[in-house]
Amino acid sequence: MILGTGIDIVDLERFRRSIDRYGKHFLDHVFSADEQSRAPVSDIGRLNYYAGRWAAKEAVAKVLGTGICAQCAWTDIVLCNRQDGKPVVELHGNGAETARALGIVHIHVSISHERNYACAMAVGEGI
Repeated sequence: MILGTGIDIVDLERFRRSIDRYGKHFLDHVFSADEQSRAPVSDIGRLNYYAGRWAAKEAVAKVLGTGICAQCAWTDIVLCNRQDGKPVVELHGNGAETARALGIVHIHVSISHERNYACAMAVGEGI
C-alpha cells in the first residue's frame, strides 16, 4: 500500500553556488561520509551526483510528511546504489523512527538528470 509520495527538482547552477559558497561544511551537513566517499571526481559528475541526492532526500522527507527537520535530518536519509545502479534509500535515526511510526517499510526512489536540473521522486510503501 502506498503511504506517501514526494518529488523534488533542483536547479544545478543554484546548487553549484551553494557548494561553492559553503563548501565542505555544506556537504557535511547534508551528506553522510559514505555518500561523500562515493561522489565522482569530475566537477560535473560531482554536481549531478550531489544535486540528484539532494532532490531524493527532499522527496523522501515529503514522503514522511515532515520536510527536513527534527523528525528527519538530512543525514538520516542516506542514498546508496545497488550493483545495477538503482538508488536505494537507507533511513537512520529520527528519520527511521518517523517512517516506522507511519507504517512505512520501504521507500522507492528514482533520480533523473537533465542539462540544467536534477529531479527525484519517492514512494513510501507500507504493509
